[in-house]
Amino acid sequence: MSQRGFYRPDGAWVGDVIPYQEDGVFHLFYLHETRRTPKEGMPWKRVVTENLVDFHETGVAIASGGNQAADFNIYTGSIVRDDDGVHHAFYTGQNPDRLGADGLPLQLVLHATSRDGMQSWQRHAADTLGATAGYETGDWRDPYVFWDADAELWRMLITARHTDGPLRRRGVIAQCTSRDLTRWEPAAPFWDPRRTVAYECPEVFQWGDWWYLVSSEFSDAFTTRYRMARSLHGPWIVPAHDTLDGRAFYAAKSAARGDRRLFFGWIATREGTADDGAWQWAGTMSVLEAEQRSDGTLAFHPAAELRETFDEAISSIPAGTILSAPDGYADALSPDDSPDSFRVVARFDIAEGTRECGVLLRASADGDEGYVLRLEPQRDRLVLDRWPRRQTGTEQWQISGDVPFVIELERPVPLGDGPHTLEVIVDGDICVATVDDAVVLSTRIYDRPVGRIGAFVGEGTVTVTEFSVSTRDAAAEAAPLTHDLLTSTN
Repeated sequence: MSQRGFYRPDGAWVGDVIPYQEDGVFHLFYLHETRRTPKEGMPWKRVVTENLVDFHETGVAIASGGNQAADFNIYTGSIVRDDDGVHHAFYTGQNPDRLGADGLPLQLVLHATSRDGMQSWQRHAADTLGATAGYETGDWRDPYVFWDADAELWRMLITARHTDGPLRRRGVIAQCTSRDLTRWEPAAPFWDPRRTVAYECPEVFQWGDWWYLVSSEFSDAFTTRYRMARSLHGPWIVPAHDTLDGRAFYAAKSAARGDRRLFFGWIATREGTADDGAWQWAGTMSVLEAEQRSDGTLAFHPAAELRETFDEAISSIPAGTILSAPDGYADALSPDDSPDSFRVVARFDIAEGTRECGVLLRASADGDEGYVLRLEPQRDRLVLDRWPRRQTGTEQWQISGDVPFVIELERPVPLGDGPHTLEVIVDGDICVATVDDAVVLSTRIYDRPVGRIGAFVGEGTVTVTEFSVSTRDAAAEAAPLTHDLLTSTN
């Protein structure tokens, strides 16, 4: 398992990423999660990359302040550089033994600077900023600092919660302003929808004629969303499809290089490394690229650099293959197990009235067991399914057959009749699926480490105009696919 294009440190996991780009190099600061007990204090570490697929660890960037310090845990923030070339880090400090007025561990915004190209950092304790009036002291984090050229001042966006109102709808993006990156004054909230618990890891950026506001929320949906506006001051528009990815990809923040916008988040792990395990905080770093459509809305897909690492063609379904089952099910499966890492590009021409089609991953020889990435045209969605599902008892009806798919991984996508492309990148237990170069579903697949690849249709007809499978080094894979796939109908 090479996992080029993804990053996880040895013996630890990647939490929130703080991306910063300078001179063509992405500096990816991240929260280094070891999951050790007792907790040892969370630092920022840093990896750098130029090509978005090879990441080089540089070690600890800002260390935990120690057991007694306000920044025992160093949480999410941002990096800026001033006119003198000094880099400024603004970050969240938290110590579980220091409680605020609301009885929760106090969260503070702290400041550090680097005068040697981000090799070392000097803390400035005098610049510490706590929650301003009207905000909870236990939710004051994730400072995002940027220069507002029109107003000629620095703005800091902060994840915060009002001290009043319904508990699960107090979330707000608070705001402070500064002329010198040292003294900060409270300002009116930047965004105050009063809709959910909190808006984590906020950022704002301009792209062409549009401004974008990105944040990650945990409520009924644990996901990263974006809003768009013609002005930095709103009003903020909710696009029809406002999520970057599904439940497993979180806390994504972006950096630009040239005319490209790259988002860096983490794909969560599951407890017990099992498909039924609860989602955990932190995981493996993953990169998505955004494309701006003519109406300003954003499409998301893996970066071209990741796709290009899969350059060894190992199998295909012949172009023009028709899978037809007007009132049943048909599939085409590889005769051999897939390699550990591979990329599938499946192009389907979906006939009118077709209920489902898609790609099978790590399937059994008869296609009955495995993972299913299913396109459902009548519901305009992509879902991840699997079989077998969890069994709760000994009887047939005690199998979780009434669960239609992995609920939290449903992804809305327009799926009218005609051509559609489903791309799937699998690398070990990581799976990233993309529909029509616009809608992404990232997840983990643990329980079935091996199996076959295939295409299927249910209650309808599809023409497979392309089904190509490639890997990074076919000769090095333990079980390469052959060039022909077998077609079967059940």
